[in-house]
Amino acid sequence: MDLTNATWRKATRSGSNGGDCVEVTGVTSGVIAIRDSKHPESGHLTLSRTRFHAFTKHLKTTGH
Repeated sequence: MDLTNATWRKATRSGSNGGDCVEVTGVTSGVIAIRDSKHPESGHLTLSRTRFHAFTKHLKTTGH
């Protein structure tokens, strides 16, 4: 999947101190891509919107 022209957003909880940062982009209406902002060349993870919402819900409920 080519994400060369994708518009990436940094997670709001990443802050501005240069710490661990996650970026996301909506690739299509049904897919979300996630990457490490410090190493964007390392690739990305793609999830369906349903799986992405389940993933973020899990993170919120477990405190991670």
